[in-house]
Amino acid sequence: QVQLVESGGGLVQSGGSLTLSCAASRTIFSGNTMGWFRQAPGKERDMVATITSGGSVNYADSVKGRFTISRDNAKNTVSLQMNSLKPEDTAVYFCNAAHNFYLRYGQWGQGTQVTVSS
Repeated sequence: QVQLVESGGGLVQSGGSLTLSCAASRTIFSGNTMGWFRQAPGKERDMVATITSGGSVNYADSVKGRFTISRDNAKNTVSLQMNSLKPEDTAVYFCNAAHNFYLRYGQWGQGTQVTVSS
């Protein structure tokens, strides 16, 4: 079964905005902290932002003040509003439950490509 589906990526100019969306399965989403992760070419996958089931958020220093993570528990979706985009934000963005079990053994989605031109 398809468990995670990311969408909303695209090509934008520096300073622009994008909103990413993730539809997660009930099994992955319910009761779990969810996160957005990104992987640039030749780099490891890094955490961008997380949000608990109750709405507490955490951000990587590189995106703090520019990105906003949110979730809709009724729809099993998590979003990432990205503003003031920079070329260094260029990466494939993934969502998943922010738990070691899922990060190591879970099945990642296809991700969505974000490309920011200078």
